[in-house]
Amino acid sequence: MIDLRSDTVTKPTEEMRRAMFEAEVGDDVYGEDPTVARLEKLAAQQLGKEAALFVTSGTQGNQIAVLTHCQPGNEVLLEEDAHIFYYEGGAISAFAGVQTRTIKGDRGAISPNDLRKAIRGDDVHFPETGLICMENTHNRAGGAIVPIENMKEVYELAAEHKIPVHLDGARLFNAAAALGVSVDQLAQYTTTVQICLSKGLGAPIGSIIAGSQSFIDRAKKWRKRLGGGLRQVGVIAAPGIIALTKMADRLYEDHERAKQLAEGISNIDELNVVNRVDTNIVVVDTSSLGIAANEVLEKLHAEGVLAVPFGADTIRLTTHHHISNSDIDHVLSVFNKLFGKVIQ
Repeated sequence: MIDLRSDTVTKPTEEMRRAMFEAEVGDDVYGEDPTVARLEKLAAQQLGKEAALFVTSGTQGNQIAVLTHCQPGNEVLLEEDAHIFYYEGGAISAFAGVQTRTIKGDRGAISPNDLRKAIRGDDVHFPETGLICMENTHNRAGGAIVPIENMKEVYELAAEHKIPVHLDGARLFNAAAALGVSVDQLAQYTTTVQICLSKGLGAPIGSIIAGSQSFIDRAKKWRKRLGGGLRQVGVIAAPGIIALTKMADRLYEDHERAKQLAEGISNIDELNVVNRVDTNIVVVDTSSLGIAANEVLEKLHAEGVLAVPFGADTIRLTTHHHISNSDIDHVLSVFNKLFGKVIQ
């Protein structure tokens, strides 16, 4: 199977597996795991923050950030298709007792003017705006990059109102690779940031949240409350170090293959690529085929290609480090075989 469902399906490299086997470990709840300490120090340096904390997943990292920043009854402002709102099970309401207020964005980017209107005034009837969240790259916008200038404007507006900004940077390294900048140039316009060590970076598990030392000190208690205090966790932190030091430089390959895939699919009369492919995600409108997206996926599966639904009439394909140029060629041959005549 050529698995294009997500970059979460990646498996650890041989170097990562060796690092897991050889990792020096200790009890991390006591702060005694040297491998975790190295990972957290490295991540903080790369992200330009004072401190960092290893967590089990991106969702856990995002939830810890909301819990640490907010008080029950606060309102969190975020783009209407943000992962925190769309794909995390309503956790910020269930755990933090906050409500969300979503803002329609442009390819995942919130207009500062719309954001300014959404920030609550000082009125007994209103919840306080406790946090503003951004997402870069933006998953449901098709891996779109939120421009640095937009991030800067949002951050400066938040600072005017003394509101913290949290970045869901699950694929922040993809954004940095596509823009040709270091991740700290993006993370500078955040109070806190979460990055996934899995996905494009290829580690088998784990994420990082980073911010000020005082934030991380408070976040550790929320990690403990959520059951995230782990023991000899260096065995899963070790591949995270390799992810940060060895895997970011190859992300452009995934982006090139996604663009190659999108170009080939666009040449099929019955299919339409609906996103501008900035990074490693391709979203395809299949409505002209006259069948539901799930049926399209079944046909692809029968030919050895895996993808996921992204709506009733759209599917998503995601490239990653297990996908080669020959895989892309084969996937395009399958699409052409199944779904129509190539435009000449």
